[in-house]
Amino acid sequence: MANPTTLYSNITQVSVYSSKNVETVDLALLILLVLCFCFFLYFLTIILCVYFTTAHIRENTRYVLFVYMLINDTLYLFLSFFLLVFNIYKIELLVPLCIVLVILPLTSFMATPYNLAVMALERYVAICYPLRHAELCTPQRSHAAIAIIWALGFLPCVADFIALSSSVGTNYFYLTGICDRATFIKTPVQNTMRFINLVLSFTMVGLIIMYTYIRIMLIARKLSSGKSSAFKAGKTVMLHAFQLLLCMTAFTSQFTEIYLKDYFAFLQITNFLLFMCLPRFLSPFIYGIRDEVFRKYIIKWHSFAITLG
Repeated sequence: MANPTTLYSNITQVSVYSSKNVETVDLALLILLVLCFCFFLYFLTIILCVYFTTAHIRENTRYVLFVYMLINDTLYLFLSFFLLVFNIYKIELLVPLCIVLVILPLTSFMATPYNLAVMALERYVAICYPLRHAELCTPQRSHAAIAIIWALGFLPCVADFIALSSSVGTNYFYLTGICDRATFIKTPVQNTMRFINLVLSFTMVGLIIMYTYIRIMLIARKLSSGKSSAFKAGKTVMLHAFQLLLCMTAFTSQFTEIYLKDYFAFLQITNFLLFMCLPRFLSPFIYGIRDEVFRKYIIKWHSFAITLG
């Protein structure tokens, strides 16, 4: 008959080894994430250098919106990465600080689809109303659009905070906890508000992108040239639709973490890498390298960086 003490000791030892393996893999995935982030920052730095040192690019609405999208994605990745680390290693922070760290990436996350919609509208105006493009699409109006985008992304967070405040006492804000949005969901109303906001936002953005694509392609067919600016604009809008689809895949991570977290040890960090980071890591390549103007300057700056290195 097996000794119960020996059996318990073996189970404990296996559990310790399993825990160490999970920690090792988590650390390896975090290192991979940091390397990908550094690669992303390298291209971002080159694009920002091109943007801030080239006057005619800074005055182009399309590039203003593109650079803002990259900065917004960088902010989202940076804050979300720290939240992921805090969550994996169970680091607790004061509730007010956690709320700020949760609200900022949520606002940034919602700003991405709105920004894609504005970029699609800019291409629509450029192709369908070329004579009014310079009047309607100015850098000043681009900055105003960016402010509206952040306001639209921030308002649901304000409503969520009001719902949270009404359901907890003042002592709650003096506590410490793990920084996770799920931690601050105290009422069904919060889940309902978030679901409605996400559905309405992504539906609205999807309809705008679909409408602009159809109108642009109708103009392109009239021109009957595969190399026309209208065809190129249509492809750009399709890329916006593709990136919107990638952003929407982030919702699948919420369901997998609810139903599959007990079966996969690395589910949280894998979801973050595939559904949160990958769509944003692709942005400099999809837009920056594909664009003829940026591609020329990127090659130039890359060669200059190699020379300095």
